[in-house]
Amino acid sequence: MSVWDDLVGQEKVSGQLDAAARDADALVTAVAAHTPPPEASKMTHAWLFTGPPGSGRSTAARAFAAALQCVSPDRALGGAPGCGFCDGCHTSLIGTHADVQIVRTDLLSIGVKETRDLVRRAQLSPAGGRWQVIVLEDADRLTEGAGNVLLKAVEEPAPRTVWLLCAPSLEDVLPTIRSRCRHLTLRTPPVAAVADVLVRRDGIEPHVADAVARATQGHIGRARRLATDERARSRRAAVLRLPLRVDDVGGCLKAAQELIDAASEDAKQVSEESDGKETEDMKAALGAAQGGRMPRGTAGVMKDLEDRQKRRRTRTQRDSLDLALIDLTAFYRDVLALQFGTDLALANTEMFDTLDRLARGSSPEATLRRIEAIAACRVALDRNVAPLLAVEAMTMALRAG
Repeated sequence: MSVWDDLVGQEKVSGQLDAAARDADALVTAVAAHTPPPEASKMTHAWLFTGPPGSGRSTAARAFAAALQCVSPDRALGGAPGCGFCDGCHTSLIGTHADVQIVRTDLLSIGVKETRDLVRRAQLSPAGGRWQVIVLEDADRLTEGAGNVLLKAVEEPAPRTVWLLCAPSLEDVLPTIRSRCRHLTLRTPPVAAVADVLVRRDGIEPHVADAVARATQGHIGRARRLATDERARSRRAAVLRLPLRVDDVGGCLKAAQELIDAASEDAKQVSEESDGKETEDMKAALGAAQGGRMPRGTAGVMKDLEDRQKRRRTRTQRDSLDLALIDLTAFYRDVLALQFGTDLALANTEMFDTLDRLARGSSPEATLRRIEAIAACRVALDRNVAPLLAVEAMTMALRAG
């Protein structure tokens, strides 16, 4: 067992991080012993993990953070840091280590205020661990102002502070920041590797694990959710029926509205699960009286919480809608594969008859135009176009082909 076990299909990245963790361990040991640090160290103070959704960027960053905090006694006998079971590894992986700050956002962006708080924390010495580690899982959501605040901290790091930034691609991070980070690129894990980890770690039946791994094209998180969440499977099935319902203008507009409604309902359900507990916890922390009456001076705090929850619901709805568009893209990619005479890597094998019928009834050029229409919809949503207008334009384009 080691901290790298959950990093699926990323052997090269695991090896690079393992080597850096060994050098980091040697550096801390040398400082403690007042001896010269090792030369040509593979350790550095800022890292940038990039890769497509589902590749495991955050998993890699967390695993590296755990390896940096490893306190296994086996290290004294030549063992590698990152045992996975010592207190340093365990608390880092579950997010309770005092010197590992894991930052993710449920909102559309990370602002200046939150980033300044992170920078202040980064200036502190480790409270008890070996390094002060900041894991920023959504570095692509930093506003321009927040990115400029972060830049100074990355340029002039405190001793034994490590920044681990995660983003889909290099282009999603300010050039001034990425130029000061060591860059690691993760790939989409092979379908077989994802299926194997679902069986081994989550106890999923092999045939189910294989189906969901193929359906999500190697996205570990989505594959696990499809395997364990009946609601997610139902929503995906409804989305994949959309191409059969865009025969006329009325069908296009109805399908668009239903897609928006489904995303809204999904966001509402997710929010209800989290908002209620969050609100009650906040009321208890502020000293709410029996019956829910709040003390004086707390109305502003509760209003801020409500605003934050509203922004989070908007983000959740967009994420749900984007997930549906990704599934649609995979559907038409399967159609295109059949039009070119191959069925070796279909994501939706359970829909082969439907895919084959659509493939025979249109041309590869028409399928490509449909895929481009879905991509254009995703771009429009990213630019804050009204969701219903963007999706209606897409469904009309799917009809026209």
